[in-house]
Amino acid sequence: MALTETVPAAAPPAHEGILRRQSLRESAARTYARSLPIVPVRARGLTIEGADGRRYLDCLSGAGTLALGHNHPVVLEAIRTVLDSGAPLHVLDLATPVKDAFTTELFATLPGKLAETARIQFCGPAGTDAVEAAFKLVRTATGRDGLMAFSGAYHGMTAEALAASGGAQHTSVVRLPYPYDYRCPFQTGGERGAELAARWTQSLLDDPKSGVPRPAGMILEPVQGEGGVIPAPDGWLRRMREITAARQIPLIVDEVQTGVGRTGAFWAVDHSGIVPDVIVLSKAIGGSLPLAVIVYREELDAWQPNAHAGTFRGNQLAMAAGAATLAYVRTNGLDRRAGELGRRMLDRLTALAAAHDCIGDVRGRGLMLGVELVDRSADADAMGARPADPQLAAAVQHACLERGLIVELGGRHSAVVRLLPPLTITDEQAEAILDRLADAIAAAVRTTPGPTGSSPTTMRGTSP
Repeated sequence: MALTETVPAAAPPAHEGILRRQSLRESAARTYARSLPIVPVRARGLTIEGADGRRYLDCLSGAGTLALGHNHPVVLEAIRTVLDSGAPLHVLDLATPVKDAFTTELFATLPGKLAETARIQFCGPAGTDAVEAAFKLVRTATGRDGLMAFSGAYHGMTAEALAASGGAQHTSVVRLPYPYDYRCPFQTGGERGAELAARWTQSLLDDPKSGVPRPAGMILEPVQGEGGVIPAPDGWLRRMREITAARQIPLIVDEVQTGVGRTGAFWAVDHSGIVPDVIVLSKAIGGSLPLAVIVYREELDAWQPNAHAGTFRGNQLAMAAGAATLAYVRTNGLDRRAGELGRRMLDRLTALAAAHDCIGDVRGRGLMLGVELVDRSADADAMGARPADPQLAAAVQHACLERGLIVELGGRHSAVVRLLPPLTITDEQAEAILDRLADAIAAAVRTTPGPTGSSPTTMRGTSP
């Protein structure tokens, strides 16, 4: 009897082995890797190439870190210049020419009244450490302890930053209502909803029986990112500035994700014209590398040497990349470009929402955009809002990935598809992003049942 030849089974692709080993070795706390099972090996601008040879349009941008996209030439040149110079790469908080150039460029972009007398503290390399430093600063300067923060907020993953974020319970942090038109806590929305939110804040501070003593500071995001891409109305921001200034409460603005042109102005506070007492900065200011600082009024500079330190606060490569990024955005008007292109993208998303009952709301500012997905089979509330549909949002994210588009989810129930493209995208790339997103939504609604087991959502005007 003839022997049959055994053909060895083909080895699985290398990227599958990498993903498998990641799942076996890395913590259960890993996040993006769960919903985005890709292995990036090359990247340029908006595009990432995976180890499997597929190419993706990256609308995550390192959670907003990559203002100029992947491996922008000016960033690479700035890094090479430092490497070729023989300069030290690790210097703690010592003065260096690289640090001086970064600080000079950063101060050139700050709101004028702050830049005149500002002080800067270099923190550990993550934004959450800068948030911790801001809290420590205002507590030292005021001699008070409590903080005011807002529902839906996200300020980082360390203990105090989490305490000020929307999902935490912490007795030293008073939670305030944040204006959210689509799901207004006062069931009014618009200017009326924002005014009621401001009155609530003022009442808590002025009522001697509110149980809320005057805090050490208030922290807010001018656009809530992880909270669901919710821009604060400019008038409401001005009211928060008035309320805090009148009561000598330092106002901390978290511009970790909104800064460096993302919202259509260099800093998101520029839209409203307010000047905070403290600005928290990270992500894009490092030009894709880890860097975090706080910038604040000199009157608050009351802490002692070593009050806040960190081994890696002297990241020279990040300072060089950050200075190059800041200068490129400033000199090329990429903040204005983000505002113009973002408005056009928002218009098209609004048209997409008109065609799909599963899209409850679209919103954003500049190139920080969100699409909130809802259960169309459920009853709407008095404001016309339906319950969030995180299952559909996850399906849309997966369908986007299948079509070569990387997006993030956020919002109270992880039901907001977030778009954070680099500020360097072209009009054609923006159209490609929206084409793929529209196709992904259409595909997801055909195959995903509603959260309560209802029929798949459909386009407006069509039969289920």
